[in-house]
Amino acid sequence: MTLANSQEKLLHQLKVRGPQSVKILARQLDMTTMGVRQHLADLQSKSLVEQTAEEKQTRGRPVHLWQLTTNGHARFPDAHSQVTVELIDVVRSALGEESLDDLVDQRSRKTEAKYAEALGTLPDSLPDRLRRLAELRSEEGYMAEVRLLPDGWLLIENHCPICVAAEACQQFCRSELETFQRLFAKYGQVKRVDHVLAGARRCAYKISAHN
Repeated sequence: MTLANSQEKLLHQLKVRGPQSVKILARQLDMTTMGVRQHLADLQSKSLVEQTAEEKQTRGRPVHLWQLTTNGHARFPDAHSQVTVELIDVVRSALGEESLDDLVDQRSRKTEAKYAEALGTLPDSLPDRLRRLAELRSEEGYMAEVRLLPDGWLLIENHCPICVAAEACQQFCRSELETFQRLFAKYGQVKRVDHVLAGARRCAYKISAHN
C-alpha cells in the first residue's frame, strides 16, 4: 500500500511517540490541524490508525488520541519473521530447548562482541556509549533512542524487527537484557521497564548509575 509522504511521517511519529493528539501531531510535523485530520481519516479508512478513548485533561474538554492499529504496526518490518520462526521450531523439535538456548546465547555473544568493539573506541562516558548503542540498534531496525531521566538514562527501542521470532522464542528477549547488563555493568544497573511481549508499545531499558 503506497502512502503519501506526510502520511508516512504521521505513522512514524505514532510509532516512535505512541498515542498523540491532533494538535501535538500538527505541531511536531509542522502541519495544520485540518491537514492532520484529513490524513488521519484516510489512514483510519485503511485500518492503519484508530482513536483511543477520550483522555481527560487538567483543563478544557477531553480529547481523543490517535494510535497505530495492528496493521499500522505491521508497516514496520519484522525481519525474515516466518523463516526465523520455522527454523526455531525445527531446532526445538530436533535438538531440544537446551540446544536452542545455546544457539541464542552464541548469537548474543557475537552481537555483544560487535557492540563492545564499537563502544570501546569512545571516551569512557556512559551517555556517549548509550547514544552509540542506540545508533547501532537503529541500524538493525530497532528505531532506538536515548533519553535522560532525573535518576538515570532510558534506552528506548520503538520497534522490534524480530518480534515474531521473540514471541516464538523468548530467549531472544532474555539475551538482549543480559547483553545490555554486561555492556554497562561498569556504569550501573540495567533493568527492562517496558516490554512489547508484555503488552507495551515498545521495549525500554533504564540504566541507573551505581550509588
